Amino acid sequence: MALGLSWAFYGSILTLRAFEWFIAISMSFLAVQKLQDVETFSTMFLNYDLLAQKWVRYGYVYPFGEALAGILMVAGALVWISAPVALFIGTVGAASVFKAVYIDKREIKCACVGGGSNVPLGFVSLTENLMMIFMGVWMSARAMGLF
Repeated sequence: MALGLSWAFYGSILTLRAFEWFIAISMSFLAVQKLQDVETFSTMFLNYDLLAQKWVRYGYVYPFGEALAGILMVAGALVWISAPVALFIGTVGAASVFKAVYIDKREIKCACVGGGSNVPLGFVSLTENLMMIFMGVWMSARAMGLF
């Protein structure tokens, strides 16, 4: 989809915006999978997310925040909302996954593709969160005119 958008808007598939769209669209698709069953997602999310363990409602808010950030990033609009949201949820998520998998050595299922998944928590989950952090920083820098 990102390459198609890049082709349609810029006449080339190899653009910087295609890379941005790829991450933003991925975030949006992952959010949709979580939103299919928010209750089950939040229950699985509680197993490893540090903030959700302190504030249970965060497990319900998270997929909406991810969807909001992804959709706004695809649109290139309201960066002052999307970038901090992506940066926040990505940072909390990365810290949570890193602690659960690499420090505590837990073998649990990831809620990253929705509540009913059989995906192990690990590298893919950490990569998803690192990409959200990257996009939060990237979009902020771009909005400030740093490049």
